[in-house]
Amino acid sequence: MSHQRGVEEPDDPIGYFLEDIEYQGKSKRTRTSYERVLREFESFLGEKDTADGLASISYRDCMSWIHSLRGTHAESSIATYASYLHRFYSYMVQVGVFESNPMTVVMEEMDESIHTDPTRRDIPVSEMRGFIGALQHPLHRAVIVTLLKTGMRSGELCNLDVRDVNLDGVALDDAGFDEVRPQLQGKPDSIYVSQEPAQGEVLNGEERSASNKRKRATIVPVDPELKRTLRQWLAVRPDPSSPANPLFVTTARNWGDRVTIDAVHHLVTTNTDRMGWYRTGGGPEENVTPHYFRHFFTTHLRDRTGDRGIVKYLRGDVASDIIDTYTHNWGTRVRDTYEEHIYELF
Repeated sequence: MSHQRGVEEPDDPIGYFLEDIEYQGKSKRTRTSYERVLREFESFLGEKDTADGLASISYRDCMSWIHSLRGTHAESSIATYASYLHRFYSYMVQVGVFESNPMTVVMEEMDESIHTDPTRRDIPVSEMRGFIGALQHPLHRAVIVTLLKTGMRSGELCNLDVRDVNLDGVALDDAGFDEVRPQLQGKPDSIYVSQEPAQGEVLNGEERSASNKRKRATIVPVDPELKRTLRQWLAVRPDPSSPANPLFVTTARNWGDRVTIDAVHHLVTTNTDRMGWYRTGGGPEENVTPHYFRHFFTTHLRDRTGDRGIVKYLRGDVASDIIDTYTHNWGTRVRDTYEEHIYELF
């Protein structure tokens, strides 16, 4: 059966797809995950006696399969399975093997728990790169790149201690810093974002001025760009005044004190104002503030991965049973997906 671009449909479309993504350099773990989901879908179609195979199914067949998963799979897993199938069909249409993607309608109809705000300023990644490239101050660059690469809230960034960061090849303890948390042992190049800190609470020997709002603690990967940025910051970071050894401290007034939410807001808006991205009195639809970077992270990573479950995990927005699943799979699906799709800022 040939299609509009003259490409003959292979006898095994799934095998064809898996071979192509291997040529593209996808990891064995990634290919195995795709194969498991796609073969499960293929098996479901066989049981339903769907005619003409994968190339000719309807969106209703896809919806029927997704419905069959409910009750036996977590919603985050169902969203992940749907995203894998969507990417499979999207690719096969792109290379001319299939004529249409039945998952397009399905993805539009599925309950979307992470929304984009269509009224917000839309900054493309290329323009954000120009903004990052103009940042000269090491603290400003480290704070903003961390927000953009992790999607964490500004209060969560303020509460980070050095022990919450594990950078492979950087002996933080030898440099006079704390050893990393036990939760990060065996998880190189990662940041631990706790759910614990609350405003007024004493944690790690210091009273906190901001609260974290995560449902559960999250381990977020650190990619090479963020790692390089953090290393540059740690090389010039002032000695902290707190025994908690905060990761980010001030370099102006109150030298060496932990940064505050107000300081982060001022730091960000001072720089976005120079870009014409901030106006005093302006609303969230036009102003680029620390919270905008969380929106940017969510929108771009979700659109790139199609995996709402992992984006929700990284944001700290999922319940305990789901987050435990992602924590267990941190070294496989979460990190592989993040590294494959996180945008470049330099």
